[in-house]
Amino acid sequence: MSRPQSVGDSMLLSAELIRVRGLVQGVGFRPTVWRLARRYGLRGSVANDGDGVHIHVCGTASALEAFVVGLRCEAPLLARIDSIERHPAPLLPPDAEFAIAASNSTEVHTGVAPDAATCADCLQEIFDPFARRFRYPFTNCTHCGPRLSIVEAIPYDRATTTMRAFALCPACRAEYTAPDDRRFHAQPIACYACGPRAWLERYDHAPIAVEALTTLDDVDAACTLLQRGHLLAIKGLGGFQIACDASNETTVAALRQKKRREGKPFALMARDLELIQRYCHVDCAEETLLRGPAAPIVLLNRRAETPLLAASVAPGLNTLGFMLPNTPLHHLLLRRMNRPIVLTSGNRASEPQCIDNDDAREKLSGIAEFFLLHNRPIARRVDDSVTRVVLGVPRVLRRARGYAPATLLLPAGFGAAPPLLALGGELKNTFCLLGNGQAVLSHHIGDLEDAATDADYRRALHDYQQLFAQTPTRLAIDLHPEYRSSKLGREMAQQHGMALAEVQHHHAHVAACMAENGIGIDAGPVLGVALDGLGYGDDGTLWGGEFLRADYRGYTRLGTFKPVALLGAAQAVYEPWRNLYAQLMAEMGWPRFVMNYAELELHAYLDAKPRALLDGMLARRINSPLASSCGRLFDAAAAAVGLCRDRVQYEGQAAIEFEALVDAQTLHDEGDQLAYPFTIPRLPGSRLPYIEPHGVWQALLGDLILRTPAPVIAARFHKGLALAIVRMVEQVSVGTGSEAPLRTVALSGGVFQNRVLFEQVERRLTRLGFRVLSHAQVPANDGGLALGQAVIAAARALPAGLSAAA
Repeated sequence: MSRPQSVGDSMLLSAELIRVRGLVQGVGFRPTVWRLARRYGLRGSVANDGDGVHIHVCGTASALEAFVVGLRCEAPLLARIDSIERHPAPLLPPDAEFAIAASNSTEVHTGVAPDAATCADCLQEIFDPFARRFRYPFTNCTHCGPRLSIVEAIPYDRATTTMRAFALCPACRAEYTAPDDRRFHAQPIACYACGPRAWLERYDHAPIAVEALTTLDDVDAACTLLQRGHLLAIKGLGGFQIACDASNETTVAALRQKKRREGKPFALMARDLELIQRYCHVDCAEETLLRGPAAPIVLLNRRAETPLLAASVAPGLNTLGFMLPNTPLHHLLLRRMNRPIVLTSGNRASEPQCIDNDDAREKLSGIAEFFLLHNRPIARRVDDSVTRVVLGVPRVLRRARGYAPATLLLPAGFGAAPPLLALGGELKNTFCLLGNGQAVLSHHIGDLEDAATDADYRRALHDYQQLFAQTPTRLAIDLHPEYRSSKLGREMAQQHGMALAEVQHHHAHVAACMAENGIGIDAGPVLGVALDGLGYGDDGTLWGGEFLRADYRGYTRLGTFKPVALLGAAQAVYEPWRNLYAQLMAEMGWPRFVMNYAELELHAYLDAKPRALLDGMLARRINSPLASSCGRLFDAAAAAVGLCRDRVQYEGQAAIEFEALVDAQTLHDEGDQLAYPFTIPRLPGSRLPYIEPHGVWQALLGDLILRTPAPVIAARFHKGLALAIVRMVEQVSVGTGSEAPLRTVALSGGVFQNRVLFEQVERRLTRLGFRVLSHAQVPANDGGLALGQAVIAAARALPAGLSAAA
């Protein structure tokens, strides 16, 4: 590995160039290298460059080996080492020391670290009256603090962040240059003397008597305002947030009305874990998530009896989304707050979160009464991440603060793929850069239906390409002709003469799951089960419940759900009764429904609708395209028991509340014989097997006549659907002719974020001997779509022989 040289009679010195790749910039890696080199008596240097960290080191062979072991075993908490490469190098002069060299600006192949929650050492400092950063809201070190939200270019140095305007004072400079200090080369460090400051404002700019609110500072005064029932806009790490006392129904209801956010659950923040445990059950995996450096929102099961909490925080749900404070400002704000606070994004309905002070003053003055501002610029909007522990595994539902843009290592075979950009979907959009055997999945962008979000998306596309210095040669888009992301991709391809890959929606879901689970590019097909609301099929129809024999290069549709009309097309997504009516008409027609179920309240409800118009639309297929959508089936079942019949107030509300309704005892104790009976016939013409819900509707309506409790109905529906999915997997996984049986099943699509359904399906498939792949680092919903698009486009661009050798 190295070039030796005799020194004296017995000691041999060697020198090496060591390249460390991964998330190794902005996480305290160079100081760790320096300390290890000092420990083992080595000389040389360490520097950041576009590939990661570059080390030139000289010493005895045994010291070098111990040094490399230490790089892996003692890497900083926020670091992720993907590879360590060692090469022989020239010896260094005997009088050389080990130094941290200036960063080199080279072609970028390294990652940017996500923002990290306040570490224990910094937390202790801000509450220590004798520390010089006592109650300083922007305290950080190499183990915590802003990264993605402030960085504007890499290599990651202070000059390439939004902190460059804050020159270090002598005390901070001494910490920054002291290798034995945990703030050694910590780029965002600051203090009262040299750093950003926070202050309180009224929405109308009238003076505030802070001394009447606190004896400390503006941040503590803001806590008093929350306790008194006021709405407060807070400039957080990656954007503005709106906060209020979560126990105050009047205030929470006012927030809903002002934000025009009717029913979507609010996220909560609590001072500490003990406070969260008063409201929710928290297991070890959930506690680890809450306390971890990402500090995401964690969906937790609510206790049956809890302290007072406003009813409008999370209506219709048995879970609460809690997070712990993730910045010193939030810790200081909540020090005296003995109740949780609502902490929701600072924006008008459907618009992107505000990140600029002036923009927030303009847009949030109609919502918030007070503003807690600061003068550290935010480089880009970064929402809070959302997670949930399912079957003991932490799973990301929205990937943003704390997770993005950490690079994802791709499986074997993708190393030679050309640089490409996948533009994602229409809802829950993220995009993905792929190159050098890794993928960079962007932070959560949102729904591109909103013009402001679409504009933010276009800015972020340019931003990431600059940040990662990548010039894609190929593009990947969804097959849907009307997605804004797809239209943009076609425009870009035409304008720049780039190759364009159009990727079927559900194939992308399955490929994302495969890539996340390390399935190699030439590993052979899996059986993908992709269940969601809607995706454009390769036959020009709408799909949403698909069973695919899939690898990265292609797929075969093996099974589906029964295609049923979307009555009113897009309106059916927002009005669940339309799906219910279409299902009932497809299964039994109105005369039979009246004959058997006229006594139901449901009959009177549907009879009051404009049935002649609706039946005409169904008969003539006017604005009523067929869709094999599992998501819309859930909407119909939820509407049948009275949930969100008229209109949902946010995407997926009916299905989410239907899941929350499930009676756990029925689910676990009642035998499979009472689960609602789906069948699996074949579609006329194509002979494609499909999941038929005819028996389900007979059983469900019968239970309504018997006045069976809605939670029992919800449990029987979920269990019946899980059984049907497993039976379909068993049926279509059998190999035919030259095709081998499929024993690996990939579960993807937004429907599998339903915890009850996922657990039922996963456990049953595992018991049958299938290897089950599922999502954890990447969302199962459309937030993971871009990763699937990227790996499919990469596989198509690589000849099989080349990919196998890569």
